[in-house]
Formats: sequence, C-alpha cells, structure tokens
Amino acid sequence: MSDLATRLIRPELADLVPYESARRLGGDGEIWLNANENPYTHEYQLDCSRFNRYPEFQPPELITRYAEYAGVTAEQLLATRGADEGIELLIRTFCAPNQDQIILCPPTYGMYEISAKTNIVGVTKVPLGDDYQVDVDGILKAVETSKSPVKLVFVCSPNNPTGHDMQPERITALLDALRDEALVVVDEAYIEFSAQASVLNLLSQYPNLVVLRTLSKAFALAGIRCGFTLANAPVIQQLAKVIAPYPVPEPVAQVATEALSKDNISKVQQEVATLNTLRAKFADVFTPLTQVYPSSGNYVLCRVPDALKCMTAMAHAGIILRNQSKQITLQNCIRVTIGTEQEMTRTIAALSQYLKESS
Repeated sequence: MSDLATRLIRPELADLVPYESARRLGGDGEIWLNANENPYTHEYQLDCSRFNRYPEFQPPELITRYAEYAGVTAEQLLATRGADEGIELLIRTFCAPNQDQIILCPPTYGMYEISAKTNIVGVTKVPLGDDYQVDVDGILKAVETSKSPVKLVFVCSPNNPTGHDMQPERITALLDALRDEALVVVDEAYIEFSAQASVLNLLSQYPNLVVLRTLSKAFALAGIRCGFTLANAPVIQQLAKVIAPYPVPEPVAQVATEALSKDNISKVQQEVATLNTLRAKFADVFTPLTQVYPSSGNYVLCRVPDALKCMTAMAHAGIILRNQSKQITLQNCIRVTIGTEQEMTRTIAALSQYLKESS
C-alpha cells in the first residue's frame, strides 16, 4: 500500500530531483571547499528585546544601507531570504503555471530550473557558447519560436560553476531585444569578487533588468540567508505582492545591517582581495598541470582525469570539493572554493599529488 504523501503529491513533482546542495550531499572532511562559502567570520551584536514582535516587512535601516551600498534607491530594492527566494519570487510573480517559460543558460546555477519546475513553469535551455558566454542569438531564437511566452531569462555573472563574467554587451543586447517582452535577470551573487562592473548602472535605461544579490558570499553570511532583488520600482511593487509578510527575521535584519556598516564593508573588501590573491595563486599552480577555467568568483573550476577518483582522493586527505560532472560540457570537472591560506596550502598539495599519480 502506497503512503499518503506519495498518493497526494502533485503529479509533476513525483519524479523531481531536488537541488543537491552542499549540505545535502554531505561528506566527511576537515576542509570544506564545496559550497562557495567565505572562510572568514565576523562578530555581531544582537538586541534581543525585539524578538517577541514580528519584524518589519522591509527593515528600513537595512534597506537604506544596502541601497546606499549598491547605488540604488530604496524603491528599487527588496530584501529576501537569500537570493534563492528572489528567484522563486520572480517565477511565482511573473510566470503562469502550465503557460509560461523561463530561459536559462547551462552550465549554470541549478535553482533556476528547480524553482520553475516546482511552480509548473516551462524551462528552455540555451547552453552557453564554446567561450562560456551567453548565446544571444540562440536565446532570441528560442523566444521567437517558443509556443508559450518566455517571461524570464536568467543570466549568472560571474557564472556558477564556471566562474566566467558575462560580457556586458551581450547582456545589453538581450535587454534591448527583450525590452517589451521579458525580464532579464542577472544573478550577481559573486559580483564582489569580480573586476567587472555590476550591471546595476543599467537600471535607469532598462525597465526589464532585474539583478539578484546576496550577503552569503563576499559578506560571509551564508548562515543568515539574506539576499536582495534589485529592479525598477514597478517590478519591485509586483514582487512585494507575493513575498511572505515577514521575509526578513529580526536577527537577520540586525546582523545584515551591521554587516553593511562602513567599517565592515572595508573589512569585506580586504578579505575579498585576499581570496582573489589565493584564487590567482591556485590557478597559477594548476594551469600547467590541467585545464583551469578563468574565474571571477570565490572558486575555481578544474578539469581532472577522473572526477570521482579525484573527489575520493581529496576526501581521503580531509578535503571536500564539488563534482560538477553532471553539468553539460563539464564532464570530469571539479569546483574548488577558495578557503584560507592554510586550507589552500593543504588543498594544493593534495590535488597536486592526485594529478601526479594520475599522469
């Protein structure tokens, strides 16, 4: 006899494979470099006197500080439970179930597809080109030939897991071509690690631009789940209709607000510079030994002789990495998050040993 949950689940979700987050995959090691987490931590002070009250819908001080940090107005900003909630909100707000489509560009972040499928929204995949850049012509052709409306186009820049910055002229080409047809969503979760400028300066020109941001990466606050959706006011107003009534818990608002102080932002910038130096060092060591993808994130993607054997060898050394072989064009690719100098020293030694034994 089947269990009640199996009988009641929506049919379209019965065979859904969930997103394999780092914590779901697990592992046994001392050095965790599989989730693009920041290795540094900061101390924060909490005022517990307000915990008995529901929090502000959009905490004013938090919104003011992030708006100032990002160079936008408060009306162009919505705080969410991580950037993941921003993805979910966009799909729920603008895509009708069983009617509309989104476009994504693999290899890329997996939650765009998961969020679409759980909301019964179609997914069209237009792979990145051989240069791992957005295929503008392919996207526009997909929009033109789609039997159902394409409402959202997701572009990740820097792209996870490859690390590439998307060329700004390709993003503007999409924005121009789809100005009256679809929202172009640029996921900038890793933008602080990139030398390329944010596309936020295009907001005034393009009513169809949406940018996703997070405090999980450069700000080392993955544990509090605080992200931001940035767009022109009409888009934000529609999203605000759909989001939960209290999306930012009081402790999260307090920590995030403190994290956005001028002193802490200065610390974050110093830490980003250190991680970028370690990223460059890692790439320099392994570029002569194997294929290393150029990266503007806090991670590096490498192609190894056998990803499963590499993951096993690294796990035996106490180091947990991320196997990206399931992604299109990334067979035998592993992703290495940049950790502390001590963690990277051990990782370089262990990975060098694996490559030496595999040659």
